[in-house]
Amino acid sequence: MEERRCSFCNTRITPGTGKLYAKKDGTVYYFCSSKCEKNMRLGRVSRKIKWARKGA
Repeated sequence: MEERRCSFCNTRITPGTGKLYAKKDGTVYYFCSSKCEKNMRLGRVSRKIKWARKGA
C-alpha cells in the first residue's frame, strides 16, 4: 500500500484515515485532519505555522 502524506503538514496518513480532496483541474490533496484542510482552504502557508512539520 502506498504511503500518503498530508498535503499541508506533511505527516504520514495511516491507511483508512484522512480525507482526499480532488479539484476540477486534476490536482489531488490529502489531509490528515480537518484542521489541515481548513488551513489550506483559508490560504495559509504551512511554512509560517509552527505546528506544521513543513515549517520546521
